[in-house]
Amino acid sequence: MSNGVKCAVIPAAGLGTRFLPATKAQPKEMLPVVDKPAIQYVVEEAVEAGIDDILIITGRGKRSIEDHFDRQFELEYFLETKGKDRMLTEVRDLADLADIHYVRQGEPLGLGHAVSVARKHVGDRAFAVMLGDDLMVDDSKVLRAMIAAHGVHDAPVVALRQVPESEISSYGCADIGGVDPGSEPGVVQIHGIVEKPEPHLAPSSMAVMGRYVFTPEIFDILDHVEPGVGGEIQLTDAIAELITTGDVFGYAFSEGRYDIGAKLDYLRATVELALQRDDLGAPFEAFLTDLMARRAR
Repeated sequence: MSNGVKCAVIPAAGLGTRFLPATKAQPKEMLPVVDKPAIQYVVEEAVEAGIDDILIITGRGKRSIEDHFDRQFELEYFLETKGKDRMLTEVRDLADLADIHYVRQGEPLGLGHAVSVARKHVGDRAFAVMLGDDLMVDDSKVLRAMIAAHGVHDAPVVALRQVPESEISSYGCADIGGVDPGSEPGVVQIHGIVEKPEPHLAPSSMAVMGRYVFTPEIFDILDHVEPGVGGEIQLTDAIAELITTGDVFGYAFSEGRYDIGAKLDYLRATVELALQRDDLGAPFEAFLTDLMARRAR
């Protein structure tokens, strides 16, 4: 697939406090979902959308992310000598998914700051931002649609999903225009955006999800944007300033997203993805059916 966005930035420097104590000594992005760490799903999504240059923003204690996407010759030798060819192919392929680079975010100053440290790597290219704890299990449908919308409008595109009013204060919230299903289904114009509004102040029920396509102008704004909610450099605040100088679009979707930083969504992802597996789905479904029957007695 050919497109104009070949670079992705994956911020993965957060402390993962919502999942303590599991994340005390391992990155939340490395929590296994069935038999793959969460961040591998994100990298595979980028590759499936045609992206071949990936920069992962890391921090202290994140070395296992780098190790996961590197070659491990001792393990490969063991698998080869034991004739475990399928496993050998899987671990070798990890190192060949894309050109994966790493840079550290020196201080945990927020998502906007994490994106800003990618400036030298990205240069003057359009690029995607993909949060490392947001899983989009949709065959890259959303990301590909966002890249296509960027190609049409040459403007930033933000992923949006409707959430209950009671949840909007956990997200960035977009003030959107109408959808024109005849031209670009799902594409809307964003007229304003605010970080974590109280429900009665929210301009809509459309929440910003963890996928973005930006033009490099975002870096100039991030250089001077002031700390916002939580005392952090908020990416949402930079997008709000972008809206004052040009068009910003949203892509609205409804299915396929999991926030694996939240315990309930992590469990939902593990169960639903296991049920989709050819090797696990049927026996796991039988187990769950039996479990629920026993609990109902």
